[in-house]
Amino acid sequence: MAKTVLVVDDDPTQRRLIQAVLERDGFAVAHAQSGDEAMQHLGSGALVDLILLDLVMPGISGQDTLAEMRARGFSQPVIVLTATGGIDTVVQAMQAGASDFFVKPASPERIIVSIRNALSMGALKGEVDRLKKHATGRTTFGDLIGDSPAMLMVKRLGERAAKSSIPILITGESGVGKEVIARAVHGSSDRAGKPFVAVNCGAIPENLVESILFGHEKGSFTGATDKHLGKFQEANGGTLFLDEVGELPLDIQVKLLRALQESEIDPIGAKRSIKVDVRIVSATNRDLSQAVKDGRFREDLFYRLNVFPIEAPALRERKEDVPALVDAFVRRFNIEEGKSVVGAAPETMACLAAYDWPGNVRQLENAVYRAIVLADAPYLQPHDFPAISGVAAPPPEAYEHTSTTAPVRASAGAEPAADSPIRILDGRGHLRTLEEIERDLIQLAIEVYAGHMSEVARRLGIGRSTLYRKVREQGLEGLVKGAGGEAADEDVAA
Repeated sequence: MAKTVLVVDDDPTQRRLIQAVLERDGFAVAHAQSGDEAMQHLGSGALVDLILLDLVMPGISGQDTLAEMRARGFSQPVIVLTATGGIDTVVQAMQAGASDFFVKPASPERIIVSIRNALSMGALKGEVDRLKKHATGRTTFGDLIGDSPAMLMVKRLGERAAKSSIPILITGESGVGKEVIARAVHGSSDRAGKPFVAVNCGAIPENLVESILFGHEKGSFTGATDKHLGKFQEANGGTLFLDEVGELPLDIQVKLLRALQESEIDPIGAKRSIKVDVRIVSATNRDLSQAVKDGRFREDLFYRLNVFPIEAPALRERKEDVPALVDAFVRRFNIEEGKSVVGAAPETMACLAAYDWPGNVRQLENAVYRAIVLADAPYLQPHDFPAISGVAAPPPEAYEHTSTTAPVRASAGAEPAADSPIRILDGRGHLRTLEEIERDLIQLAIEVYAGHMSEVARRLGIGRSTLYRKVREQGLEGLVKGAGGEAADEDVAA
């Protein structure tokens, strides 16, 4: 998805110039001609990733607008624009929360570099905040990615359930993010900040399940050389997440039921029960009601756990969330791997959104991880996802022949000339410099029109004097003489 930049400036010419620079680099642009209009735009909920803010405007100034943005909780990176460059003004803007500044008029390169740096810093800050929330048990439903109807339903149900201590059973296929939902329930409840302990019941050896869940006393069995508290006591005061709860053995199900009903546990070898204050959130990718019918799961425990069911949708049921998920994974893995991938190319995103993802969000996450590690171009291409797109990665030399030119006619009535590629990308998939591309284009035009410089200039949309200057700068004089003979000489004489 293209990043959206809000340009706040009272000068319409300046806004148009900046828009042209940004759109040429793949950004989407929104406009505001005053601070009030910018606040209205942000307050409307419109997507804005970064703000370019002029400091001197009629009405509310840029400084006051920035202060109002921060006071109202808008945390997007802000780059201030100034025509004066006074050090006091710039210092005040930076102290108020601006990420960077530049003096108008600024070069396109300066604008783009500043925006990319600000977005990178914003992504880094966002990832740090996410990790802090995860570590402190304060992840909320606002941190869940996706606004599809299915995910909005999950968020609404989860937020209501979080306000009480009601037992929750999260169902859904493997890889849909059941633990993420459980963490959001915990972070949205009054137990936020308290312990969140996750246990994969299907990954515990059967002979250790009781000890791991309920704990044991020293010497209670062979090998019990120390006292072990168990997961229930670790989660005391917080939330215990029992993932794949349907995998628990029947004898442990009995003890779990008692722990839920009496709020107390019996560690192995203990002389008395221990009171615990734990909220239970469980999850399964199995049909527990069928397991009850088959005698593999206790009916009374099922009803005790399934008080408030939440079904996590499969990714194929919320494909409209794929672009947002891809962007989030790109930001995360850019930071983890030290890469600078901008995002996915439009054709790549269309391919990813059309795929059914049998492994759900976990499969998408791993696919993006692999693509980020291998990517050389600024945007992820379909061949970066060969198992999804069916497109194999091209050999390295294929990058040398990328073409974006259209067929050219030498003169009216002539047959179309063969396509002559002007390379836009270099061997590693990065953009070549404008000077290199321009030289190739002028050379091609001189060859196609046999050195008739008036026709070359007309076709290129530039004046003859400009064309001759560029020919000299690019060292193409010999090509002009050799291509056109008398026609070239007459043109030069003219």
